[in-house]
Amino acid sequence: MPGSGFRGKLYRDDAVVLRVQKLGESDRIITLFTRHHGRIRAVAKGVRRTTSKFGGRLEPFGHVDVQLLEGRSLDVISQVEGVDLFGRRFLEDYSRYTLASAIAETAERLTPIEQEPSLRLFQLTLGALRALAVAEHAGGLVLDAYLLRAMSVAGWAPALRGCAVCGTPGPHRGFSVPAGGAVCPDCRPPGAAHPAPATLELMSALAEGDWTVADASAPNHQREASGLVAAHLQWHLERALRSLPLVDRDERPLRDDRPLGKERS
Repeated sequence: MPGSGFRGKLYRDDAVVLRVQKLGESDRIITLFTRHHGRIRAVAKGVRRTTSKFGGRLEPFGHVDVQLLEGRSLDVISQVEGVDLFGRRFLEDYSRYTLASAIAETAERLTPIEQEPSLRLFQLTLGALRALAVAEHAGGLVLDAYLLRAMSVAGWAPALRGCAVCGTPGPHRGFSVPAGGAVCPDCRPPGAAHPAPATLELMSALAEGDWTVADASAPNHQREASGLVAAHLQWHLERALRSLPLVDRDERPLRDDRPLGKERS
């Protein structure tokens, strides 16, 4: 009848929590990246109260199973179950927290249209957060692998095995972000970078999932690759990621038993 309230339908999906924002005294707006419905901003009512049944499950970087009710402007979260709450493992690890923040911000930036599914990017995002949680690989490598593969999904993958301009097979010593990646001597524009061959090989390994090569890479090549990856991403985004300058790339050996904050002698 006229004047009756809007009644949306219920739907369910699994999702990664990308971001949370306060709303009023007790609510939050949760930015979710869902498997089947893309990026969604939804209201979680009462989750900031101590009596909330699921507030602790809606923290950043968690993998959750969520039920939502369609709303006029924002959908409403009605139920949520934790599948794997990765964020709890990062709370006391500043390095992994900042790396996860960069992954979440990238996922949000690469899904500019709400409720437009992007299954490959969802799977990449979930896999990257899981890889950070289990700490099988250095966190900086996980982030750069994610950024390279996410750029591939977006159609922005840098050329690494051949010249970005003419396609001549490499390896090449030049790298130009405006040109699209590695460039041969004939196509190299002024101002192109000259990364070490091992740096480009590392970037190729990260893009292709060759963790044997990536894990064996030297720290100086990892730093150089990170700079090129970040520059390439932000060139295409046309705006810097807020989280990247805060990223702490922990270069300590994997499974190091030294307490956090201790430097090697």
